[in-house]
Amino acid sequence: MRSPIEVLKILNKQAENPEYKFLRLYRNLYNPEFYLLAYRNIYANKGSMTPGINGDTLDGLSETRIQRIIDSLKDSSYQPSPARREYIEKKNSTKKRPLGISAADDKLVQEVIRLILESIYESTFSDNSHGFRPQRSCHTALKEISKTFSGVKWFIEGDIQACFDSFDHTILINILRKRIADEAFIGLICKFLKAGYMENWEYHHTYSGIAQGSGFSPILANVYLNELDKHIEILKAKFTANNSEKRNRNSEYTKIGHQIEDLRRRYKKDWEEVDSEERDRRAKEIRQLRSKLRTMPKTVPGDPEFKGLQYTRYADDFIIGIIGSKEDARNIVRDIAEFLKEELGLTLSLEKTLITYSHDKARFLGYDITTSWTDQGTKRGIHKGKKPNGIVQLLVPHEAWESKMRQYGVIRVIKDKITEKEHWRIMGRTDLYRCDDIVILMKYNAEIRGLYNYYSLARNASTLGNFASYMKYSMFKTFASKYRTTVNKIKDRYFYKGKFCVEYETKKGPKKMFIFDGPFECKMKPFQSKTPWIEQVEVMPAYKKYVRANSIVTRIKKRRCELCGEYTTEPEIHQVKKLKELKGETDWEKKMLEIRRKTLIVCPDCHKRIHADKLT
Repeated sequence: MRSPIEVLKILNKQAENPEYKFLRLYRNLYNPEFYLLAYRNIYANKGSMTPGINGDTLDGLSETRIQRIIDSLKDSSYQPSPARREYIEKKNSTKKRPLGISAADDKLVQEVIRLILESIYESTFSDNSHGFRPQRSCHTALKEISKTFSGVKWFIEGDIQACFDSFDHTILINILRKRIADEAFIGLICKFLKAGYMENWEYHHTYSGIAQGSGFSPILANVYLNELDKHIEILKAKFTANNSEKRNRNSEYTKIGHQIEDLRRRYKKDWEEVDSEERDRRAKEIRQLRSKLRTMPKTVPGDPEFKGLQYTRYADDFIIGIIGSKEDARNIVRDIAEFLKEELGLTLSLEKTLITYSHDKARFLGYDITTSWTDQGTKRGIHKGKKPNGIVQLLVPHEAWESKMRQYGVIRVIKDKITEKEHWRIMGRTDLYRCDDIVILMKYNAEIRGLYNYYSLARNASTLGNFASYMKYSMFKTFASKYRTTVNKIKDRYFYKGKFCVEYETKKGPKKMFIFDGPFECKMKPFQSKTPWIEQVEVMPAYKKYVRANSIVTRIKKRRCELCGEYTTEPEIHQVKKLKELKGETDWEKKMLEIRRKTLIVCPDCHKRIHADKLT
């Protein structure tokens, strides 16, 4: 059998030809190596050990189990199990999001399908799409906005109503058939789409939508919504069709620019011959002209002849920047709503799709986005004279860190009985009282760093110092409650060189961990060029670690039981959900803690003994 890495590279190479149709994809599902790669990709995920409707998990994966899946695929008897429906809370909402938990074998097959589809479609996706794609994230979407949305006058905040639940299966299959001419492969995807779900032990059919939580739902969603990306590219070309290549130049700006250049050339001729007083006068004259230049736009403000459209999408959220009138923005919203309804069977929520003036704040991926007046000619804009150039500003919304503190139970809101004003009271966290000191500190550090890492692109990231201060005082109160003492005494006990720290033991001796309290600086970097997907293959974790000496695949192929040391023809994988749940009371627990892995390659006899130990 060929290496799956080589197969995926070949598929990606063939996908460069837009006319190429893929004929024999299903046969790749007969390759056991694909399932080892699939396991390598998903075993470390949080939900990998979550049982599906049949109660099975990825624990116990073996070559025999893989071959059983392959045999059922060969004789077309493979039938995906219904997903187990659960609900998770949405951020900043009382509503809950439905989640479909697939059976363990289905997770492996879905991951193989995802790898194949990603190789075919990834290089063809729009550069404006950032959700669920390698080397892309919320940050790359926000960086693109920061770079390309300069000068926009209106923001369109797109909201597709119940997007993932509304995908039309027929439309999706027809989109796939444009590139894939393998009906067996298409049929397998259809089986997953129609598998249904179980909720409260009652079976429900799925007539539309893609189950959120399934392994290949992100790539299928991108394939579906790529049609929207292509439509907006056409819409952009039409919208800007009558534009000149650049905006009309501001004649006054050009005139002063020429004056500065003429003075510099003229004064340079006899610069060494004039006295210092004349030099100062000449330099001052040029500085004054430059200061005046900074207060003026390079192009004609509100040039009616120039129109522009910028677009960025992350999963089912998208934002459009318009250089034009508000009526132009309304027409674009109507056009997109019509396309979504007629071509994709989706509904654009006209109530939630907002048209926002660019000097106000639009909300996208948790950031506030606005345009501001700034000085492009200086590093920090410290000059008083500023010109309107529509530079995009990314900002941290106040409610972002306030809602986090409410979520963590760090603050309690108290209303004054007389003035009815709300006040915050900082609280200790009762759920952490029984934890070790180092665990409490690590918990607070993770929460502070996590929020800062996400909002580090914001121009006002320094405001997260307030969040850190509240969190830090909550931690003091948590320690004080744990030891039944005061905050001041906790500071006396734990402060070292003016900073709170906890000492903990390591193999190399005692170490100190400090509370993270900044600096909270804006880390916005220039937008990086995009590397073609085929060049990213070797650096992507899914592929990079596939054949390493200590990778799960290499360990399986050694056919050596890592517990008893004996050679085995049927190696099996024992997997646990979390290492920290092991107490080190049995030999297999000690071994897993020693190698610091939540997987152990064992022989069938050792695997039976492990599960017998777990039952006793």
